[in-house]
Amino acid sequence: METSRRSFLKAGALAALVLAAGGGLYRHTHPPAPKGFVLDDGARGALHAIVPAILAGMLPAEPRARTQAIAATTARLDQTILGLPLAAQQEVQDLFGLLALGPARRLLTGIPHGWAEAKDAEVSAWLQDWRTHRIGLLRTAYQALHDLVLGSWYSDPANWAAIGYPGPLQELA
Repeated sequence: METSRRSFLKAGALAALVLAAGGGLYRHTHPPAPKGFVLDDGARGALHAIVPAILAGMLPAEPRARTQAIAATTARLDQTILGLPLAAQQEVQDLFGLLALGPARRLLTGIPHGWAEAKDAEVSAWLQDWRTHRIGLLRTAYQALHDLVLGSWYSDPANWAAIGYPGPLQELA
């Protein structure tokens, strides 16, 4: 059976119409993904391991107060990231996506199990490795995590006294 040029063009036009209708239907039934940072469970799990490693010695020793301090810092960190430009938010989202993905986490951090089982010493060793890594992108990722965590910790006025910061001048407040 030989296909004529005319029937081939008709079939192509019909297929294009069906694909366009299907794409429109899909777009209508599936809302677009958020374009900014979303603190999902994977990112939250990573932060609950990263925050204590970066804030070693600054967190309260009592377990309940320590858990509350980590949760409060994580919430402020989420708000801090949402204040970044959209491109930076997406880069941070990509970083946490890699850290949440098992094979990528093992390859990049050396932590073989999930973040909930990660020990502070393992996370500290990984962060130290990234801090001095020969690949500049990993050093940049470390700096981003470090600055975001410390910035979120010290954005709470209750933590200012530990570093002797009296707060903003009253004339400026």
